[in-house]
Amino acid sequence: MANMRARTKRLYAVGVAAILVVAAVFLASAALRQHADLFYTPELLVERGMPEPGQRIRVGGFVALGSRENGEGAEILFTIEDGSGETVRVSYTGLVPDLFREGEGVVATGRFDAGSTVFVAEEILAKHDENYQPRELEGLSRDKTAA
Repeated sequence: MANMRARTKRLYAVGVAAILVVAAVFLASAALRQHADLFYTPELLVERGMPEPGQRIRVGGFVALGSRENGEGAEILFTIEDGSGETVRVSYTGLVPDLFREGEGVVATGRFDAGSTVFVAEEILAKHDENYQPRELEGLSRDKTAA
């Protein structure tokens, strides 16, 4: 390489850089494809049809009032609704977040098993509104705390 002209060296450097950029883009796209979860509401599941069994997806909506049931061990069963009249039955084993309540928003990540209409959740995310207030401050108004 000591006998190469500067122009040839630059050409090799640009070629190696291009190969590295293409490899980085390929690796990034492969990683994103593996971790991208499709988001569905109960209405979208009915419109588009059920995803492939075992495909990881997210289902979101509101926990239907009166739908929460305790199963065996740490399993809970509940229904997600989205106001369209469509619902999805969800099974989750584990501890639910503190903000998980009937009538509140929830996003469940998991899968449908083959031949089943029950969504098996691996993770539950409870959503709260922007009016969140810690329990310690409930009942206090801003006027009392400003003094």
